[in-house]
Amino acid sequence: MDNPFDDEQGTFCVLINQLRQRSLWPAHLDVPDGWKVEHPGSSRMQCLDYIEKHWIDPRS
Repeated sequence: MDNPFDDEQGTFCVLINQLRQRSLWPAHLDVPDGWKVEHPGSSRMQCLDYIEKHWIDPRS
């Protein structure tokens, strides 16, 4: 697996920044500056579902 973001069997978390943007993030990687963990380690699909449920459209 070349891209850890595509690992269907991996553990992921959801990050959030000050603009309330969310990002899927492999749990084994360090959290980048300016981001914090909002939703802890889960499956890739659970994290994507969480992002979809909590998505805020920046255009509204």
